[in-house]
Amino acid sequence: MKFLPALLLAFCFAASSAALADPPARVESLLRNYPLTKIAAHTYVILGLLGEPSPQNQGFMNNPGFVITKDSVVVIDPGSNVQTGRMLLKQIRSMTNLPVSHVFDTHVHGDHWMGNQAFRDAFPKAQFIGHAEMIKKLKAGEAENWLSLMNNLTQGYSKETQAVIPAVAATDGEVFKIGGMSFRIHAPENAHSHSDIMIEAVEESVVFTGDNVLNQRIGRMDDATFKGNIAACDVIAKVNAKHYVPGHGPAGDVGIVKNFRQYLATLYDETKKLHEAGKADYEMKPQIVAKLKPYQSWNGFDQQVGKQISLAMLEIESDF
Repeated sequence: MKFLPALLLAFCFAASSAALADPPARVESLLRNYPLTKIAAHTYVILGLLGEPSPQNQGFMNNPGFVITKDSVVVIDPGSNVQTGRMLLKQIRSMTNLPVSHVFDTHVHGDHWMGNQAFRDAFPKAQFIGHAEMIKKLKAGEAENWLSLMNNLTQGYSKETQAVIPAVAATDGEVFKIGGMSFRIHAPENAHSHSDIMIEAVEESVVFTGDNVLNQRIGRMDDATFKGNIAACDVIAKVNAKHYVPGHGPAGDVGIVKNFRQYLATLYDETKKLHEAGKADYEMKPQIVAKLKPYQSWNGFDQQVGKQISLAMLEIESDF
């Protein structure tokens, strides 16, 4: 059996701590409802919580969204378990009775795609779409790893979730014409997970960035490259859409893309400068943290910044 992904190591402390507390009362079949945010004329998002998956948040911590076309609904990132997917479907039904025809999954990390099951069950003919590398990794064992991980972190809340792996591979620059709307794929290499797509709803001037962009949250960089993620921010900023939906955190305009890029570039550039000056990662951390003052209040900053400095060091050293 394959080892669980690196995320298990990142989450194990949180999971161990949660296990010490009495688990909260759980909703039997549906996650409690979270409000819809209308992003554009036909585009809606449910903004997830900023913490890590836990019994308290029932695993809900990403930003699932949907676009209503003239004859169907397109879903993006339906969440971390079947309950999140069902909650999203219930919210879709509050806006339209049109069927869901397509589900886009932005990358391999399970908090974004494991809600697929709810839409497979309700709409057996729906197409599930993701990056070819995402499909490959999930079929090679990552799907089972993520199912186990999310179930552990939510203390059994996610146990009924099944893996529904995308069957359609999306490529960079590809445009899906759905219900009179265009959905353009942006898939820069070596970004957040090496399996990333960003979805531009062209007529709505909305971009779903996946975890290539975060807002008010510092996430993992274990599967990423800093240079690749910075390049992904540059690619999507050039679209200059009116609305950007990050993988986690509040939506906004292109300013949230530039702000997250600034975080990545500051950490990487300062690490490189201090590395060239002969500093070890633990020696440079206070100076880099001071440079990142605008981000110190972001969820996960204290837990991730030291690890990210070490990862930046490894990336810098690999370039020599």
